[in-house]
Amino acid sequence: MISKALVTGSYQRLPEEIGRLGVDLTVVSPPSWRDSRGEQVLEANDSGCYHQMVVPIRLNGHYHLYHFAGLASRLDALQPDILHLDEEAYNLAAYQGVRWASRHRVPAVFISCQNLYKRYPPPFGWFEHRCFAYCTWALAGTAAVSEVLLRKGYPSERLKVVPQMGTDTTLFSPSEAAAPGQGFTVGYAGGLLPEKGLDVLLDACAGLQGDWTLILAGSGESEARLRVQARELGILGRTEFRGRLASRDMPAFYRSLNVLVLPSLSTAGWQEQFGRVLTEAMACEVPVVVSDSGESQHTAGEAGLVYPERNADALRSHLAQLQADPVLCRCLGKAGRRRVEEQFSMESVARGLVETWQQSLVDAKP
Repeated sequence: MISKALVTGSYQRLPEEIGRLGVDLTVVSPPSWRDSRGEQVLEANDSGCYHQMVVPIRLNGHYHLYHFAGLASRLDALQPDILHLDEEAYNLAAYQGVRWASRHRVPAVFISCQNLYKRYPPPFGWFEHRCFAYCTWALAGTAAVSEVLLRKGYPSERLKVVPQMGTDTTLFSPSEAAAPGQGFTVGYAGGLLPEKGLDVLLDACAGLQGDWTLILAGSGESEARLRVQARELGILGRTEFRGRLASRDMPAFYRSLNVLVLPSLSTAGWQEQFGRVLTEAMACEVPVVVSDSGESQHTAGEAGLVYPERNADALRSHLAQLQADPVLCRCLGKAGRRRVEEQFSMESVARGLVETWQQSLVDAKP
């Protein structure tokens, strides 16, 4: 399994679960990954359920062009029976894997989370075409992603919907302690970026009545602007900027909240692709409020409240409703936990991956 996402410790429960299903799994990850939110250094895993192979990368942070240094020689030594590419088909890292697999006649599977239809210029369109032509199966993170792949011509009989990582329902679980204190705590986790709609969240909170606090966990280019906005709205004293939290600290963060908000804004080239923070918060029985950008509303389902993106008044109305109704908060929290257990758990995702790999090996036999 080649995956830059698995530098994050909380995601590593997925390969652990795969290992417990009897798969001899090696995960190839870089020493770190940089993006607009900052740098995530690889969190070591000593579970013993899988092998962790750390391979240096070039062009760290360049999503489409990053690639592993000396990957082919590492795979030559490993000689895997199947290669899983936790990477979009149009990226150079995926092409690296497909090129090695095709030379050695090893079946390969890729996963996609791209929920917007796009045509890519060379060389990225070539990478995608090669990946489509060779890979035995494609895994779509959501139904919308599946529709994009079908529109691009990927055969339906080799396509399956499986969430990319799943959520660890043991790590992310309800608190046994008392609920958050008397005040109403609103939270957000993720990048402090323009497309995340945090200016809308600040506007919405500024109109809330009573005792409330807003906590923003994350980092990014918009932080300075958001601090200025909070000061101008007169709510800087009620707004905490926590910075980017380690994955091990996220369960405690969610449990400290009365509600998690994901106020994403669609752009010409991006919509919310899933909203993993939603399933993590839901697993902790924290109610969620989401904009209708991309997949957020489908991830939350009946366990969340949805409002039209950019509409601060509608968001404020949902927050005020939850602030005034603890029973509704508990009901949504229970519904969220059930939804994650049934659809987004690490166990169910691991089973889906292993079943696909087994089918790929059968399909590859002469």
